[in-house]
Amino acid sequence: MSATVSLPAIGVGIDTARYGHCVSFLRPDRQAAAKTMTIQENREGYEALRQRFEQLHQEHPQAHFHVRIDAAGQYASNLERFVRGLPWPMTVSIGEPKRNKDYQKAHFPKRTTDTTESLAMARFAIVEQPHATATLPDEFMLLREVAGRLQAQTKQTTQAINRLHNLLARVFPELALFANNFAATWVLELLTKYPTAERIAQARLASLEKIPFIPQAKVTALHGAAQRSVSSLRGELAETLVRELVAQVRHCQTSKNKLRQLLTQTYAGLPESRHQHLTSIPCIGEATAAVLVAKIGDIDRFQTPEQLVGYFGVFPAEHSSGVDKKGQPLPLGTMSMSPKGNDLVRSYLWMAARCGISWNPALRSLYRRLKARGKRGDVALGHCMGKLLHLVFAIWKSGQPFDPKHFPWDTPAQDVEERADGNEEPEAESDSVVSPAMLTGRGDGGEGNNQAAGHKPVIPARKVVTAARTSTVPESAIVDESTGIDFAHLKRHLTMARVLDQLGLASRLRGSGPQRRCTCPLHRGDARGRTFSVNLDKNVFQCFDAACAKKGDVIDLWASVKGLSLRQAAIDLVRTFNLKPAPATEKRNG
Repeated sequence: MSATVSLPAIGVGIDTARYGHCVSFLRPDRQAAAKTMTIQENREGYEALRQRFEQLHQEHPQAHFHVRIDAAGQYASNLERFVRGLPWPMTVSIGEPKRNKDYQKAHFPKRTTDTTESLAMARFAIVEQPHATATLPDEFMLLREVAGRLQAQTKQTTQAINRLHNLLARVFPELALFANNFAATWVLELLTKYPTAERIAQARLASLEKIPFIPQAKVTALHGAAQRSVSSLRGELAETLVRELVAQVRHCQTSKNKLRQLLTQTYAGLPESRHQHLTSIPCIGEATAAVLVAKIGDIDRFQTPEQLVGYFGVFPAEHSSGVDKKGQPLPLGTMSMSPKGNDLVRSYLWMAARCGISWNPALRSLYRRLKARGKRGDVALGHCMGKLLHLVFAIWKSGQPFDPKHFPWDTPAQDVEERADGNEEPEAESDSVVSPAMLTGRGDGGEGNNQAAGHKPVIPARKVVTAARTSTVPESAIVDESTGIDFAHLKRHLTMARVLDQLGLASRLRGSGPQRRCTCPLHRGDARGRTFSVNLDKNVFQCFDAACAKKGDVIDLWASVKGLSLRQAAIDLVRTFNLKPAPATEKRNG
């Protein structure tokens, strides 16, 4: 392509840094449209960039500039505002640093410099021609700044607590047996007044009991542990070090709380937008919504909820490298939460999910189903975090509030199956995809449908299976001694995992496969806690202790634990799990 021919488009890649930025310009044939330049983060540098744009526009008046900026930290904010204010036709897109670096390694694998990174972004801009990144109002930019400061302060607070924890390992190691959180109010009050094990041992029990919020049941044991402490660091120096770290932790906590309040105040001052209904989702308060809005910015950057989940790294990743606590190699397929994503968002999502399994019908249903399948609690909570992001995506895209009554989240699995397909067995769940229509009660396709642009109503192609409620039994499910019970039907619709969870035994099971063991709940004397064995696939149990030797299915287990006959146990299971006592008979005419 001749240099005298007017170019239809020019790709501009900008690699940002603290004190200056590297800018490259490419033609559609991936050749240089102008020499790469480095500009300083000041008025003179910006003026030099403006002159380069003006020169290219004069040479190629029909050219459209496709600008790609590397959003590394906050260094790009001033530059982005300046570029958006230039008078020439251009599309400005902001790229994530990780994606930009991956693109640079793919096309310039042998060198990593500011020039190659800016060239890679210019190449991406002219070849891919990405959509423009929406301009955020000043209020959103301010919210992002506050959220970034809160994230930094949260990290500082965690570091201060870890330093205190490390010091106390030598000053009063036994304290860890009484306090799970060294930032708890009573721990900080205790260490302020009595900073070492020696000082705590010398204190009177009555004085220790007056410390605010200290667990009264632990005072005597704590005092005794201090008297017998194996601490190696004592004396005035140790007291000074502990008090200094306690003061740091308190200062960090105070700053963190002030920033959280500032974050919610800034969020409340945002202009009206579709994000305002995020707090209608049960368990998402103003602080969580503010963090999500600050880090997402524009929800239209994401075309699917899976993209949003991937952006914050809320998905399992294989981690089969290394050994476990017992020194055994981790088996292939060992999964853990991906380390990708923003720490601040993930921490708020985690707390929201913990709240949501009690108060959010969608999360409560999902959590129960996963626990019934034998998933660990932390794994189930991780899935609930992903579910929350699906809900955030749907609510924000639609601009409609969450409607907990539109979808039968807590409807017993059997009722949903029979309404959909008669008496067929459940095939699989379809609860991972959530559309705005499912949440807002506007899924009829009529005039009230307020779907997000470009999104079709999501209608489950398979039967939806949700967790059974164990609290309230509807009148139609009331059974008595005269009710006919189909034992085979009952066992088909009730897994051993659900029964164990209801009995509070699921968390005590040991093992990772379908065969699990724990202390036998049917007899005493099981010192090792390994005689009771269950098979979660076959839904059977057996105690291998000769003094007990109980075995059977879910009905046998319920009868043995509750001290009931088999028929009484079956009736009690129907009531507890809100099941139908027998398959519904099909009515036929003529």
